[in-house]
Amino acid sequence: MNESGRTGPPSLRLGSFNLFSGRSPADGRTSPDRLLSAIATLDVDVLGVQEVDRFQPRSGSVDQVELVAKAMATSDFRFAETVRGRMDAPGWTAGRALDPDGLAPAGPGYGIALCSRVPVSQWHELRLPPPARPYPTLAISETGRRRLRFELDRQPRAALAAVLTEPQVTVVVTHLSYVPPGNVGQLLRVVRWLRTLPPPTVLLGDLNLPLWAARALTLRTPLVEAPTFPASAPRVQLDHILAAGFPARTTGTGSALELAVSDHRAVRAELTR
Repeated sequence: MNESGRTGPPSLRLGSFNLFSGRSPADGRTSPDRLLSAIATLDVDVLGVQEVDRFQPRSGSVDQVELVAKAMATSDFRFAETVRGRMDAPGWTAGRALDPDGLAPAGPGYGIALCSRVPVSQWHELRLPPPARPYPTLAISETGRRRLRFELDRQPRAALAAVLTEPQVTVVVTHLSYVPPGNVGQLLRVVRWLRTLPPPTVLLGDLNLPLWAARALTLRTPLVEAPTFPASAPRVQLDHILAAGFPARTTGTGSALELAVSDHRAVRAELTR
């Protein structure tokens, strides 16, 4: 998968999954066993997850980052904490920047994570501020009355990069705001940051943007072209795997999968030399 002629694995399986904090849309509950089963079903070499809880009471106070790593049978992972504190109560604050060991101190946290079965030589992190302006939405009451409402996404965001040793690929995961055009600005910052990282690169995650916008804004090749949200009857693709800088002989195939947890479908792709 590189132009240097070095030998290495003939393929690389990549995945992205918005965990929805491990909840099942069917019953609204979280279950470590269901989460472990879902990750094992994906069976990828590198997985980026979003909306992942650490020690949140709403998800049973478990460390979902370590659960994902356990399901992948790897100890090579990092967690980018975007929110510090309980997500189901007021008073949370912006998360801490990446620690050397990849995990914030014990306590309620929330963010994104990247887990790899392939050895990682470098880890990098980019912090993304929330959108500065509110976004107008149309609210419809139970009586059918419509009114314009302004929503403000206050959550900080982040992007997390792993530079793999062999094959030599940089994989980046992110979860962008649901508020346009703030998510567009965040994505453009991530794209600029990607240019500073070793190529070839793969960007994956919940971008909260449809396929046409993700392709146009990043000028990258989508490895998955399938709707992902909502999981039971998806109408739009919000979750993406986008590649750039690979040799012409590299091929990629991907799909979206409905799993036992989350209101998003996971996306999975395989890159082959």
